[in-house]
Amino acid sequence: MSNIVAIVGRPNVGKSTMFNRLTQSRHAITDEISGVTRDRHYGKSEWNGYDFSVIDTGGYVHGSDDVFESEIRKQVELAIDEANVILFLVDAKEGVTDLDESVVKLLRKTNKKVVLCVNKVDNQKLLEEAVEFYNLGIGDFIPVSSISGSGTGDLLDELVKHFYKNTDEILDDLPRFAVIGRPNVGKSSFVNALIGKEQNIVTDIAGTTRDSLNTKFNKFGFEFNLVDTAGLRKKRNVQENLEFYSVMRSIRSIENSDVCIHVIDATRGFEAQDQRIFHIADRNKKGIIILVNKWDLVKKSTNSTIIIEEKIKEKISPFVDVPIIFISATNKQRLLKALELSIEVFKNRKQRISTSVLNNTMLPLIENRPPPAIKGKYIKIKYCTQLPVNVPTFVFFANLPQYIKEPYKRYLENQLRREFNFSGVPITIYFRKK
Repeated sequence: MSNIVAIVGRPNVGKSTMFNRLTQSRHAITDEISGVTRDRHYGKSEWNGYDFSVIDTGGYVHGSDDVFESEIRKQVELAIDEANVILFLVDAKEGVTDLDESVVKLLRKTNKKVVLCVNKVDNQKLLEEAVEFYNLGIGDFIPVSSISGSGTGDLLDELVKHFYKNTDEILDDLPRFAVIGRPNVGKSSFVNALIGKEQNIVTDIAGTTRDSLNTKFNKFGFEFNLVDTAGLRKKRNVQENLEFYSVMRSIRSIENSDVCIHVIDATRGFEAQDQRIFHIADRNKKGIIILVNKWDLVKKSTNSTIIIEEKIKEKISPFVDVPIIFISATNKQRLLKALELSIEVFKNRKQRISTSVLNNTMLPLIENRPPPAIKGKYIKIKYCTQLPVNVPTFVFFANLPQYIKEPYKRYLENQLRREFNFSGVPITIYFRKK
């Protein structure tokens, strides 16, 4: 199971600022006016080798006149249910309030680990006064200042203590292929057509699949788990409680997969939501293959496939080295080809290149086109190696790594893709001092 931290608390205690701090982003809107966050934000974070998701919830209120109150309360309760660690945020400047007590009553109903975090501890006086939060009965607290970042290291240390040590959702060591996409693009039809039976319910109504469904599958002498996920729709369309669970489980299926089979609707093209889903898989460094489904319903011309491929690659740039295949789940067109390519992407993601082969290949290319000099300083890359991690990650050692810019990084990535087969796989490149 992937680790999820839910940030809860009354309005205006700094939850969104803490979310931005933990995820190193600016996704959540922050304002001194309470109640700015009305829905949930999802983000990724990492600490001491642990990857985890963070949920920022709306401020928990009880008994107010706010029309959003009941919805926000539901969201908080759902986030608590889905997370395995709860980060309960309180405000050192305001002290213990009745609303804090209301949140504590809610938290007592769960058996999840609750970490009490006292925010806005900006000086020694506030730190001394923070002892009153022991009255909440939760135990020790961690003082932080989410704006300055002080104390966040101690907070993260405490959070990871309570994380799952392994992904217990994965019951075996078989590769996991997650079928992802918007609602009603044909994900379940694709899975049913592959396995040859109506295992998953298929209707014209978007959102029929509510949970991630696992199927053990063997093809081409290769055994793996095929996971049909609920369709990921726009946040503003995620209204039902059940729908929220579905979205969260789809995201978790992506996080726990090796390859994402991204299904899109040929009759609608590659829309903005498809783009968002693709980037979720990309950010999680998963192997990706794009299936253009319902190809039988499209009026075709000589260059139809080329035109659509170009449009897709334009929208998924800069990661464009992704297999794209046109299928029809209904007519069972090119399904096995899609599966074959998915297995190939999995193998590409797992491949390891020896340091000697890597250096013999890359160093001459670097010598022919070295990094551009900066301020009269010449940059020399001396050697490179692949790190022993789950995704293709390379380290290039140079005398002045801080001066190597993004264009040259993309050049190295393109050379790696040209010389070695990394089709459908995101590549990570680091530069280190040597």
